[in-house]
Amino acid sequence: MYFRVAIIITALTLSACSSWVFRYDIPQGNYLEQKSIDKLQMGMSKEQVKFILGSPVVVDAFDNDTWSYVYKLKSGRSKKLDSKRHFILKFKDDKLLSAVGDYNVSENFRTPFNASATATATDENSTIETAPVENKTNVTQGADKG
Repeated sequence: MYFRVAIIITALTLSACSSWVFRYDIPQGNYLEQKSIDKLQMGMSKEQVKFILGSPVVVDAFDNDTWSYVYKLKSGRSKKLDSKRHFILKFKDDKLLSAVGDYNVSENFRTPFNASATATATDENSTIETAPVENKTNVTQGADKG
């Protein structure tokens, strides 16, 4: 009889200690940082977006032009620390069209990608005059023959 009571008391005591057990945090998906999101601009190709953010977790099976970046953290300590974030990108003709989700896009997002570079290149090309290139011989080659 005392043996059974001792086993029950030991089992109850050990179950009370279960909150002391270390539990791992379980992250799943793409962890995105705001500084990476700030680099995005409309008109970027899928390859450029993949270079900045990495491969998406979910690509819509019926629409290859929609990418979903989902991140979920299940905390081992408390359910209050659990978090879930998502970020959805839409493309059209292999160019980034829109971005919505739990992250804020930068002020430069609406500026089409390479728009400023294209404008400066055309400005520079219109003012630069090209001169014919003369055929130059290597001086050291002529000195070796003599």
